[in-house]
Amino acid sequence: MTVTEQMNTNLSKNKRVRMAKRMFMAVLLLLISFIAFVSIYNRNSVNMTLKQKILKAVYPAFIWLQKKSGKEQIISAETKTEPPVSFYTLSATAINGDTFNFTHLKGKKVLLVNTASNCGYTGQYEELEKLFSSNKDKLLVIGFPSNDFKEQEKGDNLEIEQFCKLNFGVTFPLMQKSHVKKGNLQNRVFTWLTNASQNGWNDKQPEWNFSKFLVDENGFLVKYYPPGLSPLDKEITNSLAE
Repeated sequence: MTVTEQMNTNLSKNKRVRMAKRMFMAVLLLLISFIAFVSIYNRNSVNMTLKQKILKAVYPAFIWLQKKSGKEQIISAETKTEPPVSFYTLSATAINGDTFNFTHLKGKKVLLVNTASNCGYTGQYEELEKLFSSNKDKLLVIGFPSNDFKEQEKGDNLEIEQFCKLNFGVTFPLMQKSHVKKGNLQNRVFTWLTNASQNGWNDKQPEWNFSKFLVDENGFLVKYYPPGLSPLDKEITNSLAE
């Protein structure tokens, strides 16, 4: 190799080293900025794991990407069908152990949601609370914590309740952790929501955490909203005015 060739080789190596250093510094700065963002975003969070803090911080971007993908499908009843089994005969066990009877829900719309604390959609707790708080006169939101999807709700009922109240200000009713997917262990309410023989038309079960089922003020199941649809999306808020 000539002296000139050797010099060109050295210059090329030095250029690659400089580029690698710049890339490393850029990645490092991005990482530091992200850590700072997550820390600031979660300054009021209580007893949250690092994963939970990251999920909470990136939730808005996650929902934006989901909406842009256009994959979220809303399912609506073609006609209002009288349920073979009345919605108002149902009951569940509240997270504090009390029996929660559905008889007192007559005259209100009810949004029933299967929830989890370690999911990319966990930030919806805050939006569900906003939806509930601004529509208390005509809407009740009920959360059903479940560990059915990738074991993203491993905590016990007390841990779930504290997590939701302290980090997302949840005041709407939460039921005890249960199974929401079809099977012998599925809770009674979701058995009704996912069987046409009981609700009148829908057999679809939850796709993932934060699937949403809307029951109207007469006890008719009218909508299924997918997990990636924000509770504050106009598709949901407009339905409350119908």
